[in-house]
Amino acid sequence: MYVPTRLPFFRSMESIIIEQQEAGKRLDKLLADRFSDHSRTYFQYLLEKHLVLLNGEVAKKRVIAALGDEIKIAFTLTPEISLEPEEIALDILYEDEELLVINKPAGMVVHPGAGHPSHTFVNALLYHCSQLRVHKGVSYRPGIVHRLDKDTTGVLLAAKNEKVQEKLTALFSSRQVEKEYVAICIGNPGERRIETNIGRHPTQRKEMAVLEGKGKQAITEVKTVSFDGRFSVVFLGLKTGRTHQLRVHLQYIKTPILGDPTYGNVALNKKQKVTRPLLHAKRICFAHPITGKRIEVCAPIAEDMRQFIGSSISVD
Repeated sequence: MYVPTRLPFFRSMESIIIEQQEAGKRLDKLLADRFSDHSRTYFQYLLEKHLVLLNGEVAKKRVIAALGDEIKIAFTLTPEISLEPEEIALDILYEDEELLVINKPAGMVVHPGAGHPSHTFVNALLYHCSQLRVHKGVSYRPGIVHRLDKDTTGVLLAAKNEKVQEKLTALFSSRQVEKEYVAICIGNPGERRIETNIGRHPTQRKEMAVLEGKGKQAITEVKTVSFDGRFSVVFLGLKTGRTHQLRVHLQYIKTPILGDPTYGNVALNKKQKVTRPLLHAKRICFAHPITGKRIEVCAPIAEDMRQFIGSSISVD
Protein backbone atom coordinates (compact mmCIF):
# COMPACT_ATOMS: atom_id res chain seq x y z
CA MET A 1 0.00 0.00 0.00
CA TYR A 2 1.30 3.45 -0.89
CA VAL A 3 2.00 5.63 2.13
CA PRO A 4 2.72 9.32 1.43
CA THR A 5 5.78 10.83 3.03
CA ARG A 6 4.25 14.27 3.15
CA LEU A 7 0.81 15.47 4.07
CA PRO A 8 -1.41 16.99 1.38
CA PHE A 9 -2.25 20.66 1.84
CA PHE A 10 -4.65 21.21 4.74
CA ARG A 11 -5.52 24.66 5.98
CA SER A 12 -6.84 23.51 9.35
CA MET A 13 -3.65 22.29 11.01
CA GLU A 14 -2.22 22.75 14.45
CA SER A 15 1.42 22.47 15.44
CA ILE A 16 2.84 21.48 18.82
CA ILE A 17 6.32 20.84 20.20
CA ILE A 18 6.82 17.80 22.42
CA GLU A 19 7.58 18.81 26.02
CA GLN A 20 9.73 17.00 28.58
CA GLN A 21 6.84 15.25 30.34
CA GLU A 22 5.50 13.99 27.00
CA ALA A 23 8.74 12.53 25.63
CA GLY A 24 8.82 8.74 25.41
CA LYS A 25 5.06 8.35 25.04
CA ARG A 26 3.16 6.90 22.11
CA LEU A 27 1.95 9.68 19.88
CA ASP A 28 -1.74 8.68 19.95
CA LYS A 29 -1.83 8.76 23.77
CA LEU A 30 0.19 11.95 23.95
CA LEU A 31 -2.16 13.76 21.56
CA ALA A 32 -5.25 12.57 23.45
CA ASP A 33 -3.71 13.95 26.64
CA ARG A 34 -2.80 17.25 24.99
CA PHE A 35 -6.16 17.73 23.25
CA SER A 36 -8.73 16.58 25.81
CA ASP A 37 -11.66 17.26 23.45
CA HIS A 38 -10.64 14.18 21.50
CA SER A 39 -10.12 10.52 22.36
CA ARG A 40 -7.12 8.31 21.74
CA THR A 41 -9.24 6.47 19.17
CA TYR A 42 -9.71 9.73 17.27
CA PHE A 43 -5.97 10.30 16.99
CA GLN A 44 -5.43 6.67 15.95
CA TYR A 45 -7.88 7.40 13.13
CA LEU A 46 -5.88 10.48 12.07
CA LEU A 47 -2.65 8.46 12.16
CA GLU A 48 -4.20 5.70 10.06
CA LYS A 49 -5.32 8.30 7.52
CA HIS A 50 -1.79 9.86 7.46
CA LEU A 51 -3.07 13.16 8.84
CA VAL A 52 -0.32 13.63 11.44
CA LEU A 53 3.21 14.83 10.66
CA LEU A 54 6.26 14.12 12.78
CA ASN A 55 9.09 16.55 11.97
CA GLY A 56 7.66 17.10 8.51
CA GLU A 57 7.03 13.46 7.62
CA VAL A 58 3.86 11.38 7.94
CA ALA A 59 3.88 9.77 11.40
CA LYS A 60 3.61 6.03 11.84
CA LYS A 61 0.80 4.65 13.97
CA ARG A 62 2.87 3.43 16.95
CA VAL A 63 5.60 6.07 16.87
CA ILE A 64 7.19 7.22 20.15
CA ALA A 65 7.68 10.97 20.52
CA ALA A 66 10.94 12.58 21.59
CA LEU A 67 11.62 15.89 23.34
CA GLY A 68 11.51 18.75 20.86
CA ASP A 69 9.72 16.86 18.09
CA GLU A 70 7.36 19.01 16.01
CA ILE A 71 3.93 17.50 15.47
CA LYS A 72 1.41 18.85 12.98
CA ILE A 73 -2.16 17.59 13.09
CA ALA A 74 -4.73 17.96 10.31
CA PHE A 75 -7.89 17.85 12.41
CA THR A 76 -10.75 16.45 10.37
CA LEU A 77 -14.10 14.77 10.81
CA THR A 78 -14.45 11.06 11.51
CA PRO A 79 -17.05 9.11 9.50
CA GLU A 80 -19.60 9.15 12.33
CA ILE A 81 -19.48 12.95 12.63
CA SER A 82 -21.15 14.88 9.84
CA LEU A 83 -21.34 18.64 9.94
CA GLU A 84 -24.96 19.02 8.93
CA PRO A 85 -26.93 22.26 9.38
CA GLU A 86 -29.48 22.00 12.18
CA GLU A 87 -32.32 24.39 12.99
CA ILE A 88 -31.35 25.32 16.53
CA ALA A 89 -32.50 28.61 18.04
CA LEU A 90 -29.73 31.14 18.69
CA ASP A 91 -29.91 34.13 21.05
CA ILE A 92 -28.18 36.62 18.74
CA LEU A 93 -26.71 39.72 20.41
CA TYR A 94 -24.99 41.22 17.35
CA GLU A 95 -24.89 40.33 13.67
CA ASP A 96 -23.69 41.77 10.37
CA GLU A 97 -22.66 40.31 7.01
CA GLU A 98 -19.32 39.06 8.32
CA LEU A 99 -19.84 37.79 11.87
CA LEU A 100 -22.24 37.28 14.72
CA VAL A 101 -22.20 37.13 18.51
CA ILE A 102 -24.61 34.96 20.49
CA ASN A 103 -25.48 34.50 24.14
CA LYS A 104 -24.59 30.83 24.57
CA PRO A 105 -26.80 28.87 26.97
CA ALA A 106 -25.48 26.34 29.45
CA GLY A 107 -25.34 22.86 27.97
CA MET A 108 -24.55 23.92 24.39
CA VAL A 109 -21.37 22.33 23.01
CA VAL A 110 -19.47 24.62 20.65
CA HIS A 111 -18.33 22.12 18.00
CA PRO A 112 -18.85 18.42 17.25
CA GLY A 113 -16.48 15.88 18.74
CA ALA A 114 -16.34 12.63 20.65
CA GLY A 115 -19.62 12.21 22.51
CA HIS A 116 -21.19 15.20 20.75
CA PRO A 117 -21.46 14.38 17.02
CA SER A 118 -24.32 16.84 16.44
CA HIS A 119 -26.66 19.43 18.03
CA THR A 120 -23.76 21.84 18.57
CA PHE A 121 -23.28 25.55 17.94
CA VAL A 122 -21.48 24.70 14.69
CA ASN A 123 -24.53 22.81 13.45
CA ALA A 124 -26.73 25.79 14.33
CA LEU A 125 -24.27 28.20 12.72
CA LEU A 126 -24.26 26.25 9.44
CA TYR A 127 -28.05 26.47 9.32
CA HIS A 128 -28.12 30.17 10.17
CA CYS A 129 -25.32 31.20 7.80
CA SER A 130 -26.04 29.85 4.33
CA GLN A 131 -22.74 31.24 3.03
CA LEU A 132 -20.70 29.22 5.56
CA ARG A 133 -19.59 25.98 3.93
CA VAL A 134 -17.73 22.88 5.06
CA HIS A 135 -14.89 21.94 2.74
CA LYS A 136 -13.07 18.67 3.26
CA GLY A 137 -9.57 19.32 4.55
CA VAL A 138 -10.18 23.01 5.21
CA SER A 139 -11.88 23.21 8.58
CA TYR A 140 -13.71 20.90 10.90
CA ARG A 141 -14.76 23.89 13.02
CA PRO A 142 -16.28 26.26 10.45
CA GLY A 143 -16.77 29.78 11.79
CA ILE A 144 -15.30 29.03 15.22
CA VAL A 145 -12.68 31.48 16.51
CA HIS A 146 -12.81 30.78 20.25
CA ARG A 147 -14.61 28.48 22.65
CA LEU A 148 -16.65 28.41 25.82
CA ASP A 149 -16.93 25.27 27.93
CA LYS A 150 -20.20 23.36 27.57
CA ASP A 151 -21.72 24.77 30.77
CA THR A 152 -20.29 28.29 30.56
CA THR A 153 -22.83 30.87 29.38
CA GLY A 154 -22.41 34.19 27.61
CA VAL A 155 -20.87 35.92 24.62
CA LEU A 156 -19.61 33.66 21.85
CA LEU A 157 -18.23 35.18 18.65
CA ALA A 158 -18.25 33.39 15.29
CA ALA A 159 -17.31 34.20 11.69
CA LYS A 160 -19.61 33.84 8.70
CA ASN A 161 -16.86 33.09 6.19
CA GLU A 162 -13.34 31.70 6.07
CA LYS A 163 -11.62 35.04 5.49
CA VAL A 164 -13.16 36.59 8.60
CA GLN A 165 -12.51 33.41 10.58
CA GLU A 166 -8.80 33.72 9.82
CA LYS A 167 -8.72 37.41 10.74
CA LEU A 168 -10.62 36.92 14.00
CA THR A 169 -8.41 33.98 14.95
CA ALA A 170 -5.39 36.23 14.42
CA LEU A 171 -6.92 38.87 16.72
CA PHE A 172 -7.35 36.28 19.47
CA SER A 173 -3.81 34.97 18.97
CA SER A 174 -2.34 38.46 19.27
CA ARG A 175 -4.45 39.25 22.37
CA GLN A 176 -6.38 42.04 20.67
CA VAL A 177 -9.75 40.82 21.93
CA GLU A 178 -10.98 41.99 25.36
CA LYS A 179 -12.98 39.40 27.33
CA GLU A 180 -14.63 39.90 30.69
CA TYR A 181 -16.39 37.23 32.75
CA VAL A 182 -18.54 37.10 35.86
CA ALA A 183 -18.24 34.23 38.33
CA ILE A 184 -19.57 33.24 41.72
CA CYS A 185 -16.71 31.97 43.88
CA ILE A 186 -16.39 30.16 47.16
CA GLY A 187 -14.60 32.57 49.50
CA ASN A 188 -13.18 35.97 48.61
CA PRO A 189 -10.40 36.29 46.02
CA GLY A 190 -10.18 40.06 46.52
CA GLU A 191 -8.56 42.14 43.80
CA ARG A 192 -5.43 40.75 42.21
CA ARG A 193 -3.60 39.74 39.07
CA ILE A 194 -2.92 36.01 38.71
CA GLU A 195 0.02 35.19 36.46
CA THR A 196 1.17 31.57 36.22
CA ASN A 197 1.88 28.86 33.68
CA ILE A 198 -0.95 26.45 32.88
CA GLY A 199 -0.58 23.05 31.27
CA ARG A 200 -1.90 19.53 31.32
CA HIS A 201 -2.18 18.08 34.85
CA PRO A 202 0.74 15.63 35.36
CA THR A 203 -1.51 12.76 36.50
CA GLN A 204 -5.14 13.76 35.77
CA ARG A 205 -4.65 14.09 32.05
CA LYS A 206 -8.12 15.42 31.24
CA GLU A 207 -7.54 18.34 33.61
CA MET A 208 -5.36 21.43 33.52
CA ALA A 209 -3.18 22.74 36.35
CA VAL A 210 -0.79 25.51 37.38
CA LEU A 211 2.72 24.30 36.60
CA GLU A 212 6.19 25.49 37.55
CA GLY A 213 8.52 25.92 34.59
CA LYS A 214 6.15 24.17 32.16
CA GLY A 215 2.98 24.90 30.26
CA LYS A 216 2.04 28.30 28.82
CA GLN A 217 1.71 31.73 30.38
CA ALA A 218 -1.77 32.50 31.71
CA ILE A 219 -2.91 35.88 33.07
CA THR A 220 -6.19 36.69 34.81
CA GLU A 221 -7.29 39.97 36.39
CA VAL A 222 -9.61 39.47 39.39
CA LYS A 223 -11.93 42.03 40.99
CA THR A 224 -14.41 41.09 43.72
CA VAL A 225 -17.56 43.23 43.63
CA SER A 226 -19.49 41.56 46.46
CA PHE A 227 -18.81 39.13 49.32
CA ASP A 228 -21.48 37.88 51.74
CA GLY A 229 -19.15 35.96 54.04
CA ARG A 230 -19.38 32.73 52.04
CA PHE A 231 -19.53 33.53 48.32
CA SER A 232 -18.21 36.30 46.09
CA VAL A 233 -19.42 37.87 42.87
CA VAL A 234 -16.26 38.38 40.85
CA PHE A 235 -15.33 40.13 37.60
CA LEU A 236 -12.58 38.35 35.67
CA GLY A 237 -10.45 39.83 32.89
CA LEU A 238 -9.12 37.09 30.63
CA LYS A 239 -5.76 38.31 29.32
CA THR A 240 -4.78 34.97 27.78
CA GLY A 241 -6.92 32.10 26.56
CA ARG A 242 -5.71 28.84 28.07
CA THR A 243 -7.97 25.82 28.44
CA HIS A 244 -9.99 26.06 31.69
CA GLN A 245 -7.88 29.11 32.66
CA LEU A 246 -10.38 30.90 34.90
CA ARG A 247 -11.47 27.72 36.65
CA VAL A 248 -7.86 26.65 37.26
CA HIS A 249 -6.71 30.08 38.45
CA LEU A 250 -9.54 30.43 40.95
CA GLN A 251 -8.86 26.94 42.26
CA TYR A 252 -5.17 27.85 42.53
CA ILE A 253 -5.90 30.79 44.88
CA LYS A 254 -8.31 28.57 46.87
CA THR A 255 -11.50 30.37 45.82
CA PRO A 256 -12.93 27.96 43.24
CA ILE A 257 -16.01 28.68 41.17
CA LEU A 258 -19.21 27.48 42.79
CA GLY A 259 -20.68 24.54 40.90
CA ASP A 260 -17.42 23.48 39.26
CA PRO A 261 -17.40 19.64 39.36
CA THR A 262 -13.73 19.36 38.37
CA TYR A 263 -11.88 22.21 40.08
CA GLY A 264 -14.36 23.10 42.81
CA ASN A 265 -15.87 21.82 46.05
CA VAL A 266 -18.13 18.91 45.08
CA ALA A 267 -19.77 18.60 48.51
CA LEU A 268 -20.60 22.31 48.67
CA ASN A 269 -21.86 22.26 45.08
CA LYS A 270 -24.28 19.50 46.04
CA LYS A 271 -25.36 21.29 49.21
CA GLN A 272 -26.09 24.47 47.25
CA LYS A 273 -27.81 22.44 44.49
CA VAL A 274 -25.61 24.01 41.82
CA THR A 275 -25.07 21.71 38.87
CA ARG A 276 -22.76 23.78 36.65
CA PRO A 277 -19.85 26.17 37.14
CA LEU A 278 -21.40 29.60 37.76
CA LEU A 279 -19.28 31.30 35.11
CA HIS A 280 -20.58 33.73 32.49
CA ALA A 281 -18.81 35.41 29.58
CA LYS A 282 -20.17 38.91 30.12
CA ARG A 283 -18.45 41.11 27.53
CA ILE A 284 -16.33 40.95 24.40
CA CYS A 285 -14.67 43.87 22.63
CA PHE A 286 -12.64 43.84 19.41
CA ALA A 287 -11.90 45.71 16.19
CA HIS A 288 -14.12 44.53 13.35
CA PRO A 289 -11.83 42.51 11.05
CA ILE A 290 -13.19 44.19 7.89
CA THR A 291 -14.27 47.71 8.86
CA GLY A 292 -11.95 48.27 11.82
CA LYS A 293 -14.91 49.60 13.81
CA ARG A 294 -14.83 48.92 17.56
CA ILE A 295 -17.41 46.27 18.45
CA GLU A 296 -18.49 45.78 22.06
CA VAL A 297 -21.14 43.23 22.99
CA CYS A 298 -22.48 42.27 26.41
CA ALA A 299 -24.60 39.26 27.32
CA PRO A 300 -27.21 39.36 30.09
CA ILE A 301 -26.41 37.15 33.07
CA ALA A 302 -27.90 33.65 32.97
CA GLU A 303 -31.00 33.23 35.13
CA ASP A 304 -29.49 30.69 37.55
CA MET A 305 -26.65 33.10 38.31
CA ARG A 306 -29.05 36.04 38.48
CA GLN A 307 -31.12 34.30 41.14
CA PHE A 308 -28.00 33.50 43.13
CA ILE A 309 -26.61 37.05 42.89
CA GLY A 310 -29.88 38.77 43.70
CA SER A 311 -31.12 42.20 42.66
CA SER A 312 -29.00 44.32 45.00
CA ILE A 313 -25.74 43.81 43.03
CA SER A 314 -25.27 45.27 39.56
CA VAL A 315 -23.32 43.03 37.19
CA ASP A 316 -24.63 44.40 33.87
